[in-house]
Amino acid sequence: MSKNRVSRRQFLSYSIMGVGGFMASGMLMPMVRFAIDPVLQSAGEGDFTATSQKVSELTDTPVRVDFTIEARKDGWYESDEAYSAWVYKSGDKIVAFSPVCKHLGCTVNWGGDKNHPDQFFCPCHAGRYTKDGKNVQGTPPIGPLDEYLVMEKDGLVYLGGTTPNTLV
Repeated sequence: MSKNRVSRRQFLSYSIMGVGGFMASGMLMPMVRFAIDPVLQSAGEGDFTATSQKVSELTDTPVRVDFTIEARKDGWYESDEAYSAWVYKSGDKIVAFSPVCKHLGCTVNWGGDKNHPDQFFCPCHAGRYTKDGKNVQGTPPIGPLDEYLVMEKDGLVYLGGTTPNTLV
Protein backbone atom coordinates (compact mmCIF):
# COMPACT_ATOMS: atom_id res chain seq x y z
CA MET A 1 0.00 0.00 0.00
CA SER A 2 0.99 3.50 -0.68
CA LYS A 3 1.75 5.93 2.10
CA ASN A 4 0.06 8.77 0.17
CA ARG A 5 -3.57 7.96 0.56
CA VAL A 6 -6.11 10.06 -1.27
CA SER A 7 -8.82 11.40 0.96
CA ARG A 8 -12.44 11.35 -0.04
CA ARG A 9 -12.37 15.15 -0.47
CA GLN A 10 -9.32 15.00 -2.81
CA PHE A 11 -10.90 12.19 -4.83
CA LEU A 12 -14.10 14.20 -5.36
CA SER A 13 -12.04 17.30 -6.19
CA TYR A 14 -10.03 15.42 -8.81
CA SER A 15 -13.16 13.80 -10.23
CA ILE A 16 -15.02 17.10 -10.53
CA MET A 17 -12.00 18.81 -12.13
CA GLY A 18 -11.63 15.93 -14.60
CA VAL A 19 -15.30 16.00 -15.59
CA GLY A 20 -15.22 19.82 -15.80
CA GLY A 21 -12.12 19.72 -18.00
CA PHE A 22 -13.75 17.12 -20.24
CA MET A 23 -16.89 19.27 -20.58
CA ALA A 24 -14.83 22.44 -21.21
CA SER A 25 -12.86 20.71 -23.97
CA GLY A 26 -16.16 19.54 -25.49
CA MET A 27 -17.29 23.17 -25.67
CA LEU A 28 -13.96 24.63 -26.80
CA MET A 29 -13.28 22.21 -29.67
CA PRO A 30 -16.14 23.48 -31.88
CA MET A 31 -15.03 27.07 -31.20
CA VAL A 32 -11.45 26.29 -32.18
CA ARG A 33 -12.69 24.45 -35.28
CA PHE A 34 -14.88 27.43 -36.18
CA ALA A 35 -11.90 29.77 -35.80
CA ILE A 36 -9.40 27.80 -37.90
CA ASP A 37 -11.74 26.23 -40.47
CA PRO A 38 -11.65 29.23 -42.86
CA VAL A 39 -7.86 29.02 -42.92
CA LEU A 40 -8.02 25.37 -43.93
CA GLN A 41 -10.60 25.94 -46.71
CA SER A 42 -9.41 26.45 -50.25
CA ALA A 43 -10.02 29.99 -51.41
CA GLY A 44 -12.60 30.42 -54.17
CA GLU A 45 -11.79 34.01 -55.15
CA GLY A 46 -9.20 32.94 -57.70
CA ASP A 47 -11.58 30.67 -59.55
CA PHE A 48 -12.39 31.61 -63.13
CA THR A 49 -15.48 30.51 -65.03
CA ALA A 50 -15.45 29.81 -68.75
CA THR A 51 -17.86 31.77 -70.92
CA SER A 52 -19.00 31.02 -74.45
CA GLN A 53 -17.50 34.32 -75.71
CA LYS A 54 -14.58 33.88 -78.10
CA VAL A 55 -11.80 36.43 -77.77
CA SER A 56 -11.47 36.68 -81.56
CA GLU A 57 -15.08 37.91 -81.82
CA LEU A 58 -14.64 40.80 -79.36
CA THR A 59 -14.59 44.37 -80.65
CA ASP A 60 -14.52 47.76 -78.99
CA THR A 61 -18.33 47.62 -78.61
CA PRO A 62 -19.47 45.99 -75.35
CA VAL A 63 -21.43 42.74 -75.70
CA ARG A 64 -23.43 41.02 -73.02
CA VAL A 65 -21.91 37.69 -71.96
CA ASP A 66 -23.96 35.30 -69.84
CA PHE A 67 -22.24 32.63 -67.77
CA THR A 68 -23.10 30.17 -65.02
CA ILE A 69 -21.25 29.27 -61.86
CA GLU A 70 -22.06 25.64 -61.18
CA ALA A 71 -22.87 23.96 -57.88
CA ARG A 72 -22.75 26.89 -55.49
CA LYS A 73 -23.35 25.54 -51.98
CA ASP A 74 -25.56 27.33 -49.50
CA GLY A 75 -25.79 25.11 -46.45
CA TRP A 76 -27.23 21.87 -47.76
CA TYR A 77 -28.67 23.40 -50.95
CA GLU A 78 -26.61 23.30 -54.15
CA SER A 79 -27.57 25.48 -57.09
CA ASP A 80 -26.22 26.95 -60.30
CA GLU A 81 -26.09 30.74 -60.40
CA ALA A 82 -26.48 32.73 -63.61
CA TYR A 83 -24.46 35.92 -64.08
CA SER A 84 -23.79 38.32 -66.92
CA ALA A 85 -21.10 40.81 -67.84
CA TRP A 86 -20.46 43.52 -70.42
CA VAL A 87 -17.25 42.55 -72.25
CA TYR A 88 -15.24 44.41 -74.90
CA LYS A 89 -11.69 44.96 -76.08
CA SER A 90 -9.80 48.14 -75.28
CA GLY A 91 -6.68 47.87 -77.40
CA ASP A 92 -5.16 44.51 -76.48
CA LYS A 93 -6.85 44.40 -73.09
CA ILE A 94 -10.15 42.60 -72.47
CA VAL A 95 -12.46 44.59 -70.19
CA ALA A 96 -15.48 43.11 -68.40
CA PHE A 97 -17.93 45.08 -66.27
CA SER A 98 -20.60 43.91 -63.88
CA PRO A 99 -24.04 45.02 -65.12
CA VAL A 100 -25.20 45.89 -61.58
CA CYS A 101 -25.92 49.59 -61.14
CA LYS A 102 -24.37 51.21 -58.06
CA HIS A 103 -27.54 53.17 -57.33
CA LEU A 104 -30.15 50.50 -56.57
CA GLY A 105 -28.73 47.32 -58.10
CA CYS A 106 -30.70 47.38 -61.35
CA THR A 107 -29.20 45.92 -64.53
CA VAL A 108 -27.51 48.38 -66.89
CA ASN A 109 -27.60 48.04 -70.67
CA TRP A 110 -25.19 49.25 -73.32
CA GLY A 111 -26.80 51.86 -75.56
CA GLY A 112 -30.14 51.63 -73.75
CA ASP A 113 -30.68 55.39 -73.93
CA LYS A 114 -31.24 56.70 -77.48
CA ASN A 115 -29.89 60.14 -76.46
CA HIS A 116 -26.60 58.56 -75.28
CA PRO A 117 -26.04 55.43 -77.42
CA ASP A 118 -22.36 55.11 -76.47
CA GLN A 119 -22.95 54.76 -72.70
CA PHE A 120 -24.24 52.21 -70.23
CA PHE A 121 -27.78 53.08 -69.15
CA CYS A 122 -29.76 52.06 -66.07
CA PRO A 123 -33.49 52.17 -66.85
CA CYS A 124 -34.59 52.28 -63.19
CA HIS A 125 -33.70 55.93 -62.56
CA ALA A 126 -31.97 57.03 -65.79
CA GLY A 127 -28.47 56.39 -64.45
CA ARG A 128 -25.60 56.52 -66.93
CA TYR A 129 -22.02 55.27 -67.10
CA THR A 130 -19.31 56.00 -69.65
CA LYS A 131 -17.71 53.16 -71.60
CA ASP A 132 -14.93 52.81 -68.99
CA GLY A 133 -17.57 52.27 -66.27
CA LYS A 134 -17.36 55.75 -64.73
CA ASN A 135 -20.63 57.12 -63.41
CA VAL A 136 -21.81 60.26 -65.20
CA GLN A 137 -22.09 63.23 -62.84
CA GLY A 138 -25.64 64.46 -62.29
CA THR A 139 -27.15 60.97 -62.63
CA PRO A 140 -28.14 58.73 -59.67
CA PRO A 141 -25.23 56.21 -59.58
CA ILE A 142 -22.86 56.87 -56.68
CA GLY A 143 -19.83 55.04 -58.05
CA PRO A 144 -18.33 53.32 -61.10
CA LEU A 145 -19.30 49.86 -62.31
CA ASP A 146 -17.31 46.97 -60.83
CA GLU A 147 -14.87 45.06 -63.05
CA TYR A 148 -14.61 41.33 -63.45
CA LEU A 149 -11.20 39.70 -63.34
CA VAL A 150 -10.54 38.49 -66.89
CA MET A 151 -8.40 35.67 -68.23
CA GLU A 152 -7.98 34.39 -71.78
CA LYS A 153 -7.59 30.63 -72.21
CA ASP A 154 -8.00 28.46 -75.31
CA GLY A 155 -9.44 31.41 -77.22
CA LEU A 156 -12.29 31.92 -74.73
CA VAL A 157 -12.95 34.61 -72.15
CA TYR A 158 -12.82 33.40 -68.52
CA LEU A 159 -14.30 35.61 -65.81
CA GLY A 160 -13.40 35.67 -62.12
CA GLY A 161 -14.66 37.68 -59.18
CA THR A 162 -15.51 41.37 -59.21
CA THR A 163 -13.11 44.09 -58.14
CA PRO A 164 -13.42 47.87 -57.86
CA ASN A 165 -13.07 49.66 -61.19
CA THR A 166 -9.40 50.28 -62.07
CA LEU A 167 -10.04 52.23 -65.28
CA VAL A 168 -11.38 55.40 -63.64
